[in-house]
Amino acid sequence: MNAHRPDGAPAPTAPETPSPSPGRVVLLTTSHRVAPGLLSWPAWQALHGADRVLCADEAHPQLPYLREAGIAVERATPTAEELVDACAGDRTVVVVATAEGEPGLTDGLARLAGSGRVRMPSLELLPASYDLPGARLLDLVQVMDRIRAECPWSSRQTHDGLAKYGIEEAYELVEAIEEGDRDELREELGDVLLQVVFHARIAEDDPDTPFSIDDVAAGIVTKLIHRHPHVFGDATATTPEEVKAHWLRTKAVEKRRESVTDGIPLGQPALALATKLSSRARTAGLTVPPPPGDDIGYELLTLAAQAESKGLDPETALRAAARTYRDAIRAAEGLGTR
Repeated sequence: MNAHRPDGAPAPTAPETPSPSPGRVVLLTTSHRVAPGLLSWPAWQALHGADRVLCADEAHPQLPYLREAGIAVERATPTAEELVDACAGDRTVVVVATAEGEPGLTDGLARLAGSGRVRMPSLELLPASYDLPGARLLDLVQVMDRIRAECPWSSRQTHDGLAKYGIEEAYELVEAIEEGDRDELREELGDVLLQVVFHARIAEDDPDTPFSIDDVAAGIVTKLIHRHPHVFGDATATTPEEVKAHWLRTKAVEKRRESVTDGIPLGQPALALATKLSSRARTAGLTVPPPPGDDIGYELLTLAAQAESKGLDPETALRAAARTYRDAIRAAEGLGTR
């Protein structure tokens, strides 16, 4: 029954008091591959505007920089229930996530939200720093450094001892490319990359002429920029042939070579060597027919030069033919193709 005033009119009801807001939780994630303290502007806004900032790891690399910026960070490992209570009354709590990403806390919040019995604060995942392309290479360098220091086998390896693996990995990469296996290609590229990082790490220990992976990267960056004046300079190149001409001209100046054959590794497979020699001569505008000879070597040299002049790679063609021959041998054995 409604209450009435003495004059018979209904008595006014008191306005309902709105329930306080359940607040807001911000889970702040950072990348260890980005220098500590380099956070996004939204991250700094959230940190400065928070009622509390919590972090479970007192050794978190971001903490010194946050405290230097005037952010009061509490060392705390709250449960999901404690975090919800901390946000009551329209308060904002920022949790600076550890490297693992606080899975226990997020799972607990998910269970509370799913129960339907708790008024949940708003939940926000805020990436404060992002990995740039190539950032995982830093992980590889770090892992290789530890392996070199702690692994009994890796710590004793030399450039000479690893040379055979570089050759093997290069051939396995080529095979993955030719077979069109994307998963295998990704793995073999990683194996080749490992050889580069491994050799660079070994080179750091050289007492006379040490260098690091950064020196290796800096060298190839300088070379690429210098040999692509049509990209980084004022030169113009509109066709692959013009690009190749730029490359060869700058390379000749850099290396101060007397002959177009200088720099060709004579230890490479013979068919590839013959092809490379033919390519260098043709690119230089030299007409040098293969020397005459009666044995099979001169015949193969002539075939390699002919293939190269037609834009074909005789090494690739021979491998394809060899695989077909392998299948024919397996068929003769009553086996299926691979």
